[in-house]
Amino acid sequence: MIEPTAFVTVSSQGDHVSISIEGEIDLSNADQIEEDITTAIPNHCTSASVDLTDVTYVDSVGMRVFFNLVAQLRTAQIELKVIAPPSSPARRIVDISGLNAVVTVEPV
Repeated sequence: MIEPTAFVTVSSQGDHVSISIEGEIDLSNADQIEEDITTAIPNHCTSASVDLTDVTYVDSVGMRVFFNLVAQLRTAQIELKVIAPPSSPARRIVDISGLNAVVTVEPV
């Protein structure tokens, strides 16, 4: 059995869903990560946040997950915030990919 390279943790408070991802997001697990995230956000919530603080690697397939999420939540009128500290590996790919131009990324 192959050990998972990423873990998704979800918590809800009122109409807000907080999602934390830990590990690597790449071709091997991007579909599962996307499914975990999208099923964790119900249509009745008004906002969601995805914390990438503990993500150590994201490839282009992994970034597709976040661009798809932005589009999906925009359609559902759910506000999304991505948390990626400036010194984190995930922040570099968030900035390079242009994700920061289509969604709020904190801290600034």
